Amino acid sequence: MMKDNFDSIISRNTLFWLLITNVVVLLPLYSNATIWSIGICAICFVWRIGIYFGKVSAPPKLLVTSLAIGAASTLGLVASEIGALNALVNLLLLGYALKYIEMRELRDVKVVVLVGYFLIAFALLEQQSMLFTMQMLLVAVINSCVLISVYQDKALKKANAIFAAKIMLQSLPLAILLFVVFPRLGPLWLAPNLKVAQTGLSNELSFGDIGKLTRSDELAFRATFEADSDRQQLTNSELYWRTLVMEKYDGKTWRQDHSIKHKQRMAFVEKPKRQVPPNSGERLAYTIISEPSHKKWLYGLNVAYSDAPHVVELQDYRLYSVRPIDQRLSYRVDSYPQQVMELELSDNTRKINLGLPANLNPQTLALGQSFKQQYPDELERVDAFMRHFAENAFYYTLTPPPLGEQQVDDFLFENRAGFCAHYASAFVYLNRASGIPARMVTGYQGGEYNANARYYSVYQYMAHAWAEVWIEGKGWQRFDPTAMIAPERILDGFDATFNSQDTYLADSPFSTLRMKDYPLLNKLRQQMASIDFYWSMWVLGFDESRKQQLLANLLGSADASKVALFMLVSLIAIATMIAYYAGLFSSAKQKDSLIKRYNRICTRLNKRGITRQNGQTVSQFDTQVSEALASSNPQVAQKFSEFSTIYNQLKYQPLSQPQANELRRRYYKLYLGLRFCAL
Repeated sequence: MMKDNFDSIISRNTLFWLLITNVVVLLPLYSNATIWSIGICAICFVWRIGIYFGKVSAPPKLLVTSLAIGAASTLGLVASEIGALNALVNLLLLGYALKYIEMRELRDVKVVVLVGYFLIAFALLEQQSMLFTMQMLLVAVINSCVLISVYQDKALKKANAIFAAKIMLQSLPLAILLFVVFPRLGPLWLAPNLKVAQTGLSNELSFGDIGKLTRSDELAFRATFEADSDRQQLTNSELYWRTLVMEKYDGKTWRQDHSIKHKQRMAFVEKPKRQVPPNSGERLAYTIISEPSHKKWLYGLNVAYSDAPHVVELQDYRLYSVRPIDQRLSYRVDSYPQQVMELELSDNTRKINLGLPANLNPQTLALGQSFKQQYPDELERVDAFMRHFAENAFYYTLTPPPLGEQQVDDFLFENRAGFCAHYASAFVYLNRASGIPARMVTGYQGGEYNANARYYSVYQYMAHAWAEVWIEGKGWQRFDPTAMIAPERILDGFDATFNSQDTYLADSPFSTLRMKDYPLLNKLRQQMASIDFYWSMWVLGFDESRKQQLLANLLGSADASKVALFMLVSLIAIATMIAYYAGLFSSAKQKDSLIKRYNRICTRLNKRGITRQNGQTVSQFDTQVSEALASSNPQVAQKFSEFSTIYNQLKYQPLSQPQANELRRRYYKLYLGLRFCAL
């Protein structure tokens, strides 16, 4: 019966790998851990180091149990603040750390390894970038080293690592096959709320909100136009990515109307879709890869449609996700820029988009009324409002002076300095004051084109606000007063108007966007970004349609019989490869090669006059060679002695696969040295 003695049950080799694994498994999840979880994990790790060096013994089970109860109780109290999923991650982290510290038997090691794999999977729920996935593969290899060391406790640490890496590499073909062939299934459940910081545009807009986003260099999304699109590249002035439509204004903040909020809440159940009307004109087909924003709104050009199952099409011509975007999301979009939006306006919608707060901005109201009298035609009036910004002394700046209670009046008649949110708000206000329905639209304008992979990168600092005005017979039309004040912002992009060092790079000293000022470094940055883009497109965005396309390219057609045959042949090939590397096919061949190489060296020695007699053992002949070459060629004698020793080990000693592989490599190197040396 095995005693409850830690050192006699778990080898030093396994203890070493456990220390390494504990750090690399927990580190990727530090952002999800509470301060209490981090503290308990740190205590457990330090205690484990003491156990490894023999300074302390394993803690009493009563202490571990008390820590577990206390930690679980604390998590229960803060679960509502950190989110259910984060609470589950913290619970698993604590279970891992506490089990790690109280291990006494080999079966405990196996439990820790299994929980380690679960933690790796949890880390991949939030991030799936190519670099992070490679990092998690390395963590999985290190976690596997613990399990391998249990069965190869006398092997070198390097041999453990090599064997674990080989196992991981051998599993990749099967993983790729299952990834390609198996149907793309949606999640069986919705993940609980992560309670993480949200990025990007909000469903409310105050004058300073977009100004804050201009200091962010975070990527919002990427877009690539498909081969069947009428155009694959657009000018910067055509890239208006609609995200939110806001129709309510209280004098300080723009908000969505309650009717659209209700539609958004019911989107998961109703899943509204719009029909593309006939003769819609030019079609732009593209794929969006959205970065995690932990919100539900999506991005699209005018007028956007998507047949993705998780995307719905709202009545205000926006795209909306039925689930928060907690990880990279790929979806396809068709846009029809010439299509009319809402040719007929309902009385309720007209009322909403003419609404103004009471007793505010009297000067703006008077200006709107004067334009109404001067320009009875609505389209001429809207154009006059646009010219008003161009013909008067307005300034475009990200640091405007503060506004008082009468925000629009202060901006139009006093400060006359602001950025897109100021101009769009004033423009909408003027139109409503003159009797023309108008609304605020927020999204992103422009994009950085990557010529290597032919896609656009849209960053948070490209956030923008503009207006949509409803014109009889034309529907909702886009008007951007920013184009009248700072046309270079629309035509050439954000960087043509503002200094990046003072805006989105000011708070990001290590941003890769700093490379844009250096052609060679910028080219390298774009190439690296292209690799990540292809990863997002073909791995993270590998949906059912892409699967069918790939199988059709490989097999000619993706019918069930061909797919089944392809899978069977692939499985046989993978099984054969694994059997070969396991040594099932090469044992006799390897033994023959050992003998052949040994005999070739003996033949060379025979030509020198050192002959191996019948019945003479390898060790006896080694002694004979050493005596014969001791004075004339001691280096060759030493090499042959090592060569003979390894020959005996490979032929007669039980060795693990990593040990055998290492000895064969050394044997072959010595063989080459003896084969071509001067005797």
